[in-house]
Amino acid sequence: MTRKEALRRAQARLTEAGVETPALDAKLLLQHTEEIDGVRLVTEADAPIGAPEAYEAAIARRCAREPVSKILGYRDFWTHRFITSPDVLDPRPDTETLIETVLTGVPKDEPVNIVDLGTGSGCILLTLLAELPNALGTGVDVSRAALSVAERNANAMNLSQRVKFIVSDWFKALDGTFDLVVSNPPYISTVEKPLLSPEVMNWDPEAALFAGMDGLQAYRKIADGLATVLKPNGTAFFEIGQGQADPVTELFSAAGFRRTSSRFDLGGIERCLVVQR
Repeated sequence: MTRKEALRRAQARLTEAGVETPALDAKLLLQHTEEIDGVRLVTEADAPIGAPEAYEAAIARRCAREPVSKILGYRDFWTHRFITSPDVLDPRPDTETLIETVLTGVPKDEPVNIVDLGTGSGCILLTLLAELPNALGTGVDVSRAALSVAERNANAMNLSQRVKFIVSDWFKALDGTFDLVVSNPPYISTVEKPLLSPEVMNWDPEAALFAGMDGLQAYRKIADGLATVLKPNGTAFFEIGQGQADPVTELFSAAGFRRTSSRFDLGGIERCLVVQR
């Protein structure tokens, strides 16, 4: 079977399985199993497929709605490639809005100390450390398995000397204060579970997705403890869900913080909230 024919059959199967991007996913998985780039996939389309069993297995996994990133074992975010696993939330383009917001407000050479609450794969913290060469970072997560993934990403990006990871339920195991607090906490309401795609519901860790009936449970916990870790002149940056800007602002206002700005993602959703004392 040629690569072109394998692609055609795979695309048909993925379409039947309800996959949203069957053509793209079929190509990415063939490039992965054949170990070729997109150019060779086009110029050598009539070459016989070299790893039919591996490609068949990858397509079967995708038909079962396992995300491409979980099959590949990585996901691209910002300008880096991050290792992923079922233990961490997949890095998503929406979260790049938080990165943009931080980098807009922090000078590149600033020697800041950053803490990332609920760090997961480490994509936020490690991206910021890569962009801010004089920064130091601490990644916090309640999941030891998630922190293992973050540590692997830090090693791959040669950032291990500037970051440490701590198993902690938010602030409980944290000592000291920080110039910047960043977080993409869980913010989906549990009542929204039936609306989620199988790729999210079956393959992302629930603890990284859901935050109670109103989706605000994690923000409440963060607001309650933020004053203990944020320096008096420090700034906190939070990713938020659609329609959450006002209720999250109210939670932090009640805890003694003011909203200084917000930023919209490419889809027009208010996605990042910035607060200070």
